[in-house]
Amino acid sequence: MNRRAFLTTTASTAAASLLVPATSRALDLTQAALPYAPEALEPHIDAVTMGIHHGKHHAAYIKNLGDALKAASITQTDAVALVSDLSAVPEAQRLLVRNNGGGHVNHSWFWNWMAPAGSGPKGPEGKLGEAIQSTFGSIDDFKKVFGEAGAKRFGSGWAWLIVTKDGKLKVTSTPNQDNPLMKGIVEEENLGTPILGLDVWEHAYYLKYQNKRPDYIAAWWNVVNWKQVADLHQAAAK
Repeated sequence: MNRRAFLTTTASTAAASLLVPATSRALDLTQAALPYAPEALEPHIDAVTMGIHHGKHHAAYIKNLGDALKAASITQTDAVALVSDLSAVPEAQRLLVRNNGGGHVNHSWFWNWMAPAGSGPKGPEGKLGEAIQSTFGSIDDFKKVFGEAGAKRFGSGWAWLIVTKDGKLKVTSTPNQDNPLMKGIVEEENLGTPILGLDVWEHAYYLKYQNKRPDYIAAWWNVVNWKQVADLHQAAAK
């Protein structure tokens, strides 16, 4: 994928300040507001979970990342580039930056991969829809593969739809706050540009769905921001 194109497209979202390459400024560790009200995803994702998830968990990743970067004497960086290649981070802070930087970047994407039900396309359309059907057989088959990637992820982690370096779509999964851009951490065959991701940490769903992760995944499809996914797919396909 053309990373600059990916960052430029993503910059149109509320997380823009985090994802635009930073060549001469310090990393912006100010948390962006949600692009919708916490209750806007009801009844599929409840307002209390959204408030805690964004206001507590994501905020904690940002604070912890800032502390780790300060300890590592890193003041100028690009958040996505930082977690994509951790070799520049001193060993003593590397795991902290990997976990909290990944959490910060992943969640900055995640909020924008969702939108209130009925506010956009109900499913993948156009070239995105064609690519999904060509790769997986049908939209329903894709949802099944993606849902299984999330449901079968042991413990905490993410399910992803990525565009691989050869331009193909692929469903992958990572543990904890890792993501498919992390070279040297994620297997080579699972590296790629994330165009859709689902958080399957329990804090994303437990208040409403308890231990029923598959029910959460099934409900989540109602609030996927397919326009955002299509825009990212178009940028990655160039």
